[in-house]
Amino acid sequence: MALVLLDKKDGIATITLNRPEAMNALSHALRDAFFDACENIKADPDIRAVIVTGAGERAFTAGLDLKELGSSGLGAATDQKPASNPCRALESLEIPVIGAINGVAITGGFELALACDVLIASSNARFADTHARVGIIPGWGLSQKLSRYIGLSRACELSFTGQFLDAQTACRWGLVNHVYAPDELMPAAQALAADMVTIEPEFLKTYKKLILDGYDRNFKDAMALEKQVTNAYNDSVSAEEVEHRRLAVIERGRALKA
Repeated sequence: MALVLLDKKDGIATITLNRPEAMNALSHALRDAFFDACENIKADPDIRAVIVTGAGERAFTAGLDLKELGSSGLGAATDQKPASNPCRALESLEIPVIGAINGVAITGGFELALACDVLIASSNARFADTHARVGIIPGWGLSQKLSRYIGLSRACELSFTGQFLDAQTACRWGLVNHVYAPDELMPAAQALAADMVTIEPEFLKTYKKLILDGYDRNFKDAMALEKQVTNAYNDSVSAEEVEHRRLAVIERGRALKA
């Protein structure tokens, strides 16, 4: 059985973590397969958006395979190279990544969710940071990202207790954008991805990079970065292109109202 499933259709790639019997735990072999899927996507110019989800309804992923770590040690699990680190592999993609969180996202699984650009969730989804419970310091970004997404006090509460965060609360706290019934999650993710692939691909890559690069800077430097990128990019856009896209926006608005 393939540990990672990769499906491509209409410009959208769907990566499915496929160890449902083990709550899609991130074994070394699964991480290798995940890296291969990301590299496959990077090499395919027809793919313009990515969805990441887990097989079954119980788990997005329960994180690193603790049974495996118990016999082999942390080793490559703390490696920052994309081949060993699924978060780095996902973050290396220039196109939008949607996390469709179908079940629990625990510890390393929580970190993988945070590596996505947009999160939506099933009502079955729950998030937990159990690093403190297992005595392992996070190495894939959770200690820095979570507080930036939901606030320092909330992040500290979750990380210092290991308590679960349910999908509806995660939505109220701004961690996920929408919550759906389990059978509605993937259709919603596919519809969201389909909307994204209608954007000109090189523009979308540039815009994603600007947003993420700016998020890593203080506000003043981020505004300077925006001006730099804006001046370089917008000078190459002709008036005819602007008019063509303006008319397309109007038509899209009419279609949505119909």
